[in-house]
Amino acid sequence: MNSGALARLAVAAGLTAVILWKIDARAAGVALAAADWRWILAAVALVLVDRALNAYRWLVLLRPLAAGAVLRLRDVLQVFFVSTFVGTFLPGSVGGDAVRAVALSKHGVAMADSVASVLVDRVFGTLSILLVAGSAVWFAPPSTPAWLGPVTVTLAVVAAGGVIFGLFDDRAERLATGLLGRLTRGKLHKAGTNLLRSLRRYAHSPGALWNVLVSSIAVQGLRIVQAWMLGLSLGLDPGFAAYLVYIPVILVVMMLPISVSGIGTSQAAFVWLFGASGVAEEGAFALSVLFLALGVVGNLPGALLYAVRGLQSSRRQAPDPAVEKNPQV
Repeated sequence: MNSGALARLAVAAGLTAVILWKIDARAAGVALAAADWRWILAAVALVLVDRALNAYRWLVLLRPLAAGAVLRLRDVLQVFFVSTFVGTFLPGSVGGDAVRAVALSKHGVAMADSVASVLVDRVFGTLSILLVAGSAVWFAPPSTPAWLGPVTVTLAVVAAGGVIFGLFDDRAERLATGLLGRLTRGKLHKAGTNLLRSLRRYAHSPGALWNVLVSSIAVQGLRIVQAWMLGLSLGLDPGFAAYLVYIPVILVVMMLPISVSGIGTSQAAFVWLFGASGVAEEGAFALSVLFLALGVVGNLPGALLYAVRGLQSSRRQAPDPAVEKNPQV
């Protein structure tokens, strides 16, 4: 285990230990034991919906690039679920993305196209969180920290501008090409050039990108509702507006590469933000535990598929002649 992984483990363990030391851990355990399982099961059902929607938006991103491959929703779902499960055990979210790209390349999709689809999927997922966070500040309860609104709106505007510039502006392509020429050589330069070419092809598919953006925002909405249901299971009632404002911010915190799967950082964010809305620290901590556990439950289908089939498709597609002649199609 490298030093970076050890540091993330230390952050996760350290933050969790500090929070448990500050709160009444016994009371948090009692709250978890008394949770209403009906609301938890409803949240689990929504997790399966948002996972399927995530796989669908990835399929939408693949279609403009993988014209030479026959992609079925079943295959994409399998790759998505399995890579999400396997990525749980790899450092950072990048690990799962790498598994996804490699697994997809076994389905007749060129590696550059596979990586481009995963990269754009990750970018639009992050953008959707920031857009929801920036829009939700108008519904923020009075207890919301004053700086949170300006920061989230600024990040959303900057992120949206960056995506538009990166995918649609020719100057971005010239800048990236110049950097590749100066910083890379040989196979790395070729791989970077192929990736850039694949990314630029999205400029000709604005309809697909709008579809992905709307689907991504819907996923964030489902996650907010899931957290609200978990709160109801614990008897917490800070108002739905609190979930609308705080959950996107917490999701951003969980993405920071300073912990393991958001452990510790998510607990701190839940206790801090929901505590500001009058939720007891023990209740907020219990809510954070359920929210993380919900993500684990969402990975269980991937675990089952991995145990049965590994990373292979349920039926290997015959190679497409067009793909063999032109590996970048």
